[in-house]
Amino acid sequence: MRLNRSIRHRGKRKKRSVIDLDITSLLDILVIMLVFLLKSYNSSGLVLNVPKGIVLPKSESTQVNTSGVIVQVSRDTLWVDDKEVINFATTGPRLYLDQSGRRIHPLYNELIKKQKMIKRIQKSSPNAQGFSGTINFILDRSLKYNRIKQLLYTSAEAGFKRYKFIVLGEEN
Repeated sequence: MRLNRSIRHRGKRKKRSVIDLDITSLLDILVIMLVFLLKSYNSSGLVLNVPKGIVLPKSESTQVNTSGVIVQVSRDTLWVDDKEVINFATTGPRLYLDQSGRRIHPLYNELIKKQKMIKRIQKSSPNAQGFSGTINFILDRSLKYNRIKQLLYTSAEAGFKRYKFIVLGEEN
């Protein structure tokens, strides 16, 4: 008789109530995630790593930057595409400038290497972007004008004649 009773009540024990799921809260979460992802989306595809010692000047320009070789300059150091090329603090001007004092040798050599690499990639891959001669400068705003003239002269001598200055824009 005990066996009969347990068999009779077995189905009632296994039935569970249906859980109500509130779809409104799930949609709220999805909308918040979508807004966050759209706000943080970089449409230019240009990734910039600003070194610690560089303070960017402010700008109100809304043009999007194009890709190219990135030269970052602080008071003490110069980088080309995140590779340290010269440390001005430890190297004397006679070691990195030419006789006229206008061209920075290590920067010139690195830019020539970059230009040759871009042209070599262009030859090997038909879909690759060609050499545009564009250079992006990320400059510390405390740099002296003489140093900026040296940078522009050196990059022009290396074949990079289109300059883009990366500055800090304010969001509205």
